[in-house]
Amino acid sequence: MKGGYNMNAKLLKSHMALHGDTIRDLAEFLGISPQSVSYKINEKVINKDKIEFKQGEIAAIKERYNLSADQVEAIFFN
Repeated sequence: MKGGYNMNAKLLKSHMALHGDTIRDLAEFLGISPQSVSYKINEKVINKDKIEFKQGEIAAIKERYNLSADQVEAIFFN
């Protein structure tokens, strides 16, 4: 299975909840489908490839939730 990182979905979901965001809200912000956000949060595997957030999406999430570099590391690269 391919994949560059292991995500802490609970930590991302907690930041989303603190900001009152749903998967649909984050998807709209990122310009992708809610299903894509769900797949990425849950690290769904399709054809042996893990579905992950792209660098630009991680940067946008960092801005949206005012995350520090350490928080980004804890969420996306744990």
